[in-house]
Amino acid sequence: MNTTPSKTTDPSKKDTPADDPGKSTADAAVTEDPTATATPSRAGDDAAVPAEDRDEAAVPAEATDQAEDGGLEPDGLEHDDLEPDPFTEARHGVGAGATAVVSAALGIVALTGAWSGRVAAERETLMGQIQTAGGSSAAQQISEIYGDAWHTTALVNGVFAVLALLVGAFVLARPAFGTPATRPQPAWIRAVALAGIALGTLGVLISAGMYFDLFLSLPVAGTPAG
Repeated sequence: MNTTPSKTTDPSKKDTPADDPGKSTADAAVTEDPTATATPSRAGDDAAVPAEDRDEAAVPAEATDQAEDGGLEPDGLEHDDLEPDPFTEARHGVGAGATAVVSAALGIVALTGAWSGRVAAERETLMGQIQTAGGSSAAQQISEIYGDAWHTTALVNGVFAVLALLVGAFVLARPAFGTPATRPQPAWIRAVALAGIALGTLGVLISAGMYFDLFLSLPVAGTPAG
């Protein structure tokens, strides 16, 4: 009679498949030291971080917050640095206003006459008297003594009128050239410059009429009684 030894099984042991993924993962977690932490090297961190992130990290947090709030531009410039200087604008306005006033003053001088015109007229009168002292006709005396002085006064007044016209035109045309201003030219500057142009134009017309004897002609000597 054949006896087959019976297979004894240990109840504490269970059959676990060799390819059980749950058991292999659990065994790997148990074997690892929970207190061990990986500390990467500094060089490895720098190499792993992109260049853009390193640049952003190098900027202080306060500067980043200020740039986000609008206090700084991306390049680090404040808004005040980009705005025009009010003192510079004021200096430009003062210069243009003074030039406009000069234009109006020159126009007034052209109409009323200047001391330089009177001095030049007196000089021409004196020269005419010297030239006619040796004896000359009445027509020559009128031309040398009176006519030359009259024409010289008209010429000097005409020069002042042309200057008033040119200066006023320069004030009005200045904003169109050079660096454009952020603010328009004040209205009072344009008004005074226009007044200078008007006075200069009127002075030129009057001076031209005086010089060419359009308004008043020179006296004509009468025929002597015979």
